[in-house]
Amino acid sequence: MRPRHLIACLLLSTAQPLLHAQDLAATCHASSSYDLTVKPDSLVFDRPQPAPFQVQLAAGSLRTDGHPVQLDAESQDRLALFERALRALVPRVRAVADAGVDLAARAMHDEAADMHLAPATMDELNRRLAAQAAELRRRIAQSNSTHDWQGDLAQQYANRIAGELVPLVAADLGQQALAAAMSGDLDAAARLRDEATDLATQMQPRLQRRMQALRPQVQALCPSIRRLADLQQGVRDADGRPLDLVQVGG
Repeated sequence: MRPRHLIACLLLSTAQPLLHAQDLAATCHASSSYDLTVKPDSLVFDRPQPAPFQVQLAAGSLRTDGHPVQLDAESQDRLALFERALRALVPRVRAVADAGVDLAARAMHDEAADMHLAPATMDELNRRLAAQAAELRRRIAQSNSTHDWQGDLAQQYANRIAGELVPLVAADLGQQALAAAMSGDLDAAARLRDEATDLATQMQPRLQRRMQALRPQVQALCPSIRRLADLQQGVRDADGRPLDLVQVGG
């Protein structure tokens, strides 16, 4: 089974649906074979295979596949600390995700501004960016499970943003190309037409570079991720298997 990157799970994959930013998961070298759902009274880790398929933590107690696991005092303390540490991490992760939304919107705005688009185009682009950012922040605030971001949802979101913004910018560039051609500047017209045609592929690397500014905020989460991996050490399920909820390497 392909492991899920834990940072990507905790960040609710926000960098990916926005701009295909760098693989933030690799920043802390953390992964998990589980999905995570944060409930008011418990943490639920689940996966399709292998067993255990579901691990539930609640105030130092442990259940695997619906069955309670007898724990010694040290294991209970470790799991209680694990749950507390992970819950404390969630709002920090959301803050980083929100920062990613803002950074992406600013990056898109700056890229468009560098193209000297018409004021009306910039106004419409900023309106759409603000609406998309507000929607994504709302989804981040409401989501408590990595299941909310499974499958190709991230790609669908990226495609939807591109579908709204790229044609708007390309149309403006096309108008600039037409104006240049009518004024006799055929070189400028050709350049603008090429820029409009290749807009999505040309802009993506520049946006990715701008998103690198988010990396220090993600790196600041790494010690807490490593703390989670340390706290699970020594805890075993009813069949004697290590409670391997988090893997940290590198």
